[in-house]
Parts: sequence; C-alpha cells; structure tokens
Amino acid sequence: MAGALSMQGIAIEKTHWLQEGAACELVVMSSAAETSASGSLGKLGMTVNDALRGMPFDAIVQPHPRPRYKLFVADMESTIIENECLDELAEYVGLKDKIAAITRRAMNGELDFEAALAERVGLLAGLPEAALQDVYDKKVTLMPGAQALLAALKKQGVHTMLVSGGFTFYTERIKARFGFDEAHGNRLEIKDGKLTGRVIAPILGKEAKLQALLETCKKLGISTQEALAIGDGANDLPMLLSAGLGVAYRAKPVVRAQAAAQINHCDLSALIWLLGSSDHPII
Repeated sequence: MAGALSMQGIAIEKTHWLQEGAACELVVMSSAAETSASGSLGKLGMTVNDALRGMPFDAIVQPHPRPRYKLFVADMESTIIENECLDELAEYVGLKDKIAAITRRAMNGELDFEAALAERVGLLAGLPEAALQDVYDKKVTLMPGAQALLAALKKQGVHTMLVSGGFTFYTERIKARFGFDEAHGNRLEIKDGKLTGRVIAPILGKEAKLQALLETCKKLGISTQEALAIGDGANDLPMLLSAGLGVAYRAKPVVRAQAAAQINHCDLSALIWLLGSSDHPII
C-alpha cells in the first residue's frame, strides 16, 4: 500500500498499526500533501483513491493529529440499513423491479430526486398502511458494523443525526433502535389506513440534507469541519462535500467520483478507527 502511494509521489513519514493486519495509520509528510494536493486534503484523498484503485483496501485522508468530530450525519437507506424501503414496499404491488430501477437512476443522479420520489410513491397508492410495519419487521436489516459505530459515537458524546430521503415511519424506528439524537425524513400521506400515493411537502432532498447539516452545526456551535457525514447516493453529495469529513459508503459511481473519503470494502465499523477510539470490536 505504501509502495502504491510512493509511486504517486506521496511519501510516508510514519507507519503505525492500529490493529495488526486490520488497520494502519500512515502519516504523510506535509510537503507531499502540498505538492500532491495543493494543500487540499480532498484532492489528496482522490490521489490516494487513484493509487489504491483495484486493491482491497480502504484509505481515508484526515488532518494530523486526528480531528475530534462532534456531529455525525448519516443517510439511512443503503447506509445504516441495507434496504431501500420504498423498493421493498413496491413488492406488495408487484412493481419492485420497476420502482427499484427508478431508485437506482435517482441515487446515481440521473433523475431529479424529488420528481423520482413522487413518481415512485404515486405507484403505491392504495397500499395498506400495515405494509409499512410488515416491511420493517420482515425486510429491514442493519448494515454490518452500524451498531458498533453508533455505540462508539455515543460513548464519545458525538451528536448523531439521521437524514433520509426515505420515510419518517422508518427513520423514527431506526432512531429509537440506535439512539440517534435526531432523525429527519419524508412523510407519507395516509388516509383511511391506506397510502394516498403522495408525499407531504416539503420533500427532503439533497438541499434539505445539506441544510440539516449546516443548521445543526450552527445549533451545536461547531464548524462544519467538526462534522462527519456518510451516505451512498447522489442526494447525499452536497452534505458529504460540505462536512469536515464526508464518507461515500459503498456508494454509487457518481458519488465515488467526487467524494475523497470512501469505504468500498470494509463495513461501517471501520469509521471507529477515524474516531481514535480503542473500542473497535475486533480489538
């Protein structure tokens, strides 16, 4: 790994194993950072990603010494949970393939998120409200490493916030399950025990996710450099690029192309290393 970085002109000043064979901290010389990235950690991160392309490693560039993050902002679907709940609901009306295809295009930035959400929810008109709970009970699964990560964040006193383009029915349940401090999502309109096919305005899209990050930083009296954000879709990009550290987690190609910090191989517990915690479950 160090050899691959060296070929990109990134010199390693010090190597320290956080856990033998699992996680290693490489301290890069400041002159190398300036030469390779014009003083930008984001650009250096992209250089590191290029150097390690095709290798089974995840590497994230941070300032040294490691910053202390005070806010954690997370997307929910395909990030904290493995599912896209709307796609799971679509199975009840026999439209999973059709709706999942729209979801994929929206998450890759090929479609307007708000319009795509309205179109998909419209196809669920008449679905019994009970299907929402059925999906949660039978389909929703946690992303590997999520529970360990949230436990480490809470132990360090980090304010945790869920911001999802999905639905409050699920964000509120995941909030309670993990102990998130806040949760934000879209609200489904339900009448007479059935989905009407409409989302109650305003729709929480990419700009609302960014605004939630900025407003929470202001409320906590911290800078955006003290925020750690994570997500996988195009609607997460503005908040990922505005946070002190924005992590693309097993993300869509359009997100990987722009996010300097990426996790493509490890599970969510890898972020515990970034916190400087000794509570990683593999220790």
